[in-house]
Amino acid sequence: MDWGSLIGLALGLLAILFGQMLEGGHVLSIIQPSALVIVLGGTFSAVLLQNGFANLLHGLRMLHRAFTPYDDFYSELINTIQTWSSTARVNGFLKLDHMISDYPDPFISKGLRLVVDGIDPTIIREILDIDINSFERDQHLAVKVWEAAGGYAPTMGILGAVLGLTNIMENISQPALFGQGIAVAFVSTIYGVGIANLIFLPIANKLKQHIQIEVLKREMLADAFLSIRQGEHPSLIQERMSSYWHQTIRYDS
Repeated sequence: MDWGSLIGLALGLLAILFGQMLEGGHVLSIIQPSALVIVLGGTFSAVLLQNGFANLLHGLRMLHRAFTPYDDFYSELINTIQTWSSTARVNGFLKLDHMISDYPDPFISKGLRLVVDGIDPTIIREILDIDINSFERDQHLAVKVWEAAGGYAPTMGILGAVLGLTNIMENISQPALFGQGIAVAFVSTIYGVGIANLIFLPIANKLKQHIQIEVLKREMLADAFLSIRQGEHPSLIQERMSSYWHQTIRYDS
């Protein structure tokens, strides 16, 4: 669990509630179920229309990754690549065939299979690049769900405000109903802007960083497979892989 993300979300919500109390307002005054229904219902309806049901589900399934620490893959992967390169150099590429079943990751299995089969390095690079690009495009489709939600939510908040003011005008002869209508109007705007900037957009950006890490991992693997196929010395491959260290630091820090 990424406690930093949870703490950041909690602090944002507490800041809003505390600010409301400092202004002399009551916390219950910004709890309006009807405003929440308008904002969330309208937002996800628009997101569904734009992205389709499959992409919406894909985006929801990726939600947990926004609250998951970044994958610290570097050290373990370096050791694994070193094992592959040493085995291939000492015993030949065919010895890697026995290792393929040890890795459930389809990308790793494909890369090892291409090396074992003696495929030309240029073709290996092309095949793995296609896989990397396809993976990145697929993952970004899920991120667009949250980006779209962050864009639509403030507009739905304004729509809720207009509906609240419309309700006031329809009941202008009943001043007792003014308070509820005004509350829905202003709270809808708060919900729309707040949810977009405290939840939807941060989730989208966090998922983008997770995708960048996964893409970096695949690029590192592709480079390793290519180097092994070309028969480079294990120490040279390890030195090449160390170049990726500075990129992984950006995400781990």
